[in-house]
Amino acid sequence: MISKDLKIYNTLSREKELFEPFKPPFVGMYVCGPTVYGDAHLGHARPAVTFDTVYRYLKHQGYKVRYVRNITDVGHLQGDADDGEDKIAKKAKLEQLEPMEVAQHYTDSYHRDMDLLNTFKPNIEPRATGHIPEQIKLVQDILDAGFAYEVNGSVYFDVVKYNEEKPYGKLSGRVVEELMSGSRELDGQDEKRNPIDFALWKNAAPEHLMKWDSPWGVGFPGWHLECTAMSSKYLGNQFDIHGGGMDLMFPHHECEIAQGNAGHGHDPAKYWMHNNMITINGQKMGKSLGNFITLQELFKGKHDLLEQAYSPMTIRYFILTAHYRSTLDFSNDALKAAQKGYKKIINALRIAKDLQYEQADGVVLDEKQVQQVEKSIENAYRAMNDDFNTAQAIGQLFNLLKKINSIFTGQLKAAILGKEVFEKLIQTFIVFVEDILGLVEEKSDKQQALLELLLKLYKEAKLAKNYDKVDEIRAALKSIGIVVKDMKEKVDWAYEE
Repeated sequence: MISKDLKIYNTLSREKELFEPFKPPFVGMYVCGPTVYGDAHLGHARPAVTFDTVYRYLKHQGYKVRYVRNITDVGHLQGDADDGEDKIAKKAKLEQLEPMEVAQHYTDSYHRDMDLLNTFKPNIEPRATGHIPEQIKLVQDILDAGFAYEVNGSVYFDVVKYNEEKPYGKLSGRVVEELMSGSRELDGQDEKRNPIDFALWKNAAPEHLMKWDSPWGVGFPGWHLECTAMSSKYLGNQFDIHGGGMDLMFPHHECEIAQGNAGHGHDPAKYWMHNNMITINGQKMGKSLGNFITLQELFKGKHDLLEQAYSPMTIRYFILTAHYRSTLDFSNDALKAAQKGYKKIINALRIAKDLQYEQADGVVLDEKQVQQVEKSIENAYRAMNDDFNTAQAIGQLFNLLKKINSIFTGQLKAAILGKEVFEKLIQTFIVFVEDILGLVEEKSDKQQALLELLLKLYKEAKLAKNYDKVDEIRAALKSIGIVVKDMKEKVDWAYEE
């Protein structure tokens, strides 16, 4: 059942808007993916988890979503504008590799880490190098519309001329006059009419590694061009959601809007969503500060700032405990708290999957308990419908978790909720944890088999009253984060919280 209550904060309007896709139930969503010249880091994890959750929730609501996330493998220069070397080409030179070797290696690395974070693969994952003809055509369309000019084999977008007809800066709040007064001429940019113009196509020097033939000579596309060309190819010239990190709002997304209007006659996306930035112990992450942490370093605990390793699901859970538009500070204390919270959720998930409704004689419905469950479920959906507020939704899940644990321990009888509400409680908890928030138990089949063997040995030792062996097995399991629970009718276990 598609919700009519979902609201999304639109960066373009700076307010929450009712979500009304162009062609319901179909939704087109484009998200800016990585530039593949290094290992994935925390800055890659947040947008990946954020928009994976958006994708999951839209699908849960009944929308048919086409999720497109690009791979940038050419055109992203070191200056994030029109100066410096291509980031991938520079890495290729340093490592004496072909640029596509670098791109493929780090694309594979990115996919590995995203799989560990349990993010769905996008429906389409186009690469910039695979769409050179589309980018050349878009450049020509913008030239034909009169909003670009060619100089010495390079083509630049004329921001000043465009701004005379349509506002450049409406997404980021930048003002062209202020940008002009604050700009300075940079080496190699003298050929531009205005310092704030940006490259659509760059003439390639003879030593440049990645280049293609074009009507303007041998060159390569500007960084901003690929997303406009690829989003329109797979989602049409107008689509529903464009997502990415806040750092991309300007100039990248601003330039996309300008290119879309110049080449196609209108804005590319209806809703612009931006996740906020991350910090490390209150500081912006950067190699010069010594706080640049890759995801693999985080998963393995191999960084001077880390007191321990943090699992992929701990990281996913931590990201979801903050609203995507708020800043998120990574610290050991915060991550340890997230680890504890994640384990509580997963322990309850295991219980929920095994918990059965039992009718009890003489037990009557407790309307207060019923209302509490129904209110928490309602509030969990209300939170997600309020601009995907996962932080508040998780708070409601903990209310449901308490009920599940109380029924499991016998403090509450399932019958006081009635069969329908009990099943709604269990189903909602499982669906939210696994399907919407994407949290899963981090245990392989081999680990499960080993755990079951140890518990079997534990039971046998207990029956034989070999208490030294009982204590030994209990201590061994505790050392790997597993707590043995001696129940009245069975031996159970849980993750140590």
